[in-house]
Amino acid sequence: MRVFFDSSAFVKRYISEHGTDSVLQWCDKATEIGLSGIALPEIISAFCRLYRDNKITDIQYRQLKSLLMADIEDAAICDLSPQVLMHAVSSLENNTLRGMDAIHIGSAIVLQADVFISSDKRQITAAIQAGLRVKQV
Repeated sequence: MRVFFDSSAFVKRYISEHGTDSVLQWCDKATEIGLSGIALPEIISAFCRLYRDNKITDIQYRQLKSLLMADIEDAAICDLSPQVLMHAVSSLENNTLRGMDAIHIGSAIVLQADVFISSDKRQITAAIQAGLRVKQV
């Protein structure tokens, strides 16, 4: 099963918060994990914010980054393409949505995800409208 994760959901794989258990279960169920090309910088940004806010140490930051980079090697990464952008624009035109959230939806459609995992309510609504099977974490 190809499971596509929005950045807000996939970061829960590394940072324990509400929804982490569910994300870990979906990772276990997945035969392939799908991510947008923008997921890496978005997740690294979250790690950097935690470090700058003194919520994690330098060692913890490097460990989290290392784990993420190892996971990315095995994931199906969807690069920005005209198809992704077309689906993203359609989602933006039909929903109240941030641009990056729309790119994740477009990427999931192009990767033909079996399930789309997100923790963002607006994105979930837009993903359902785009025809994706969605699970909230």
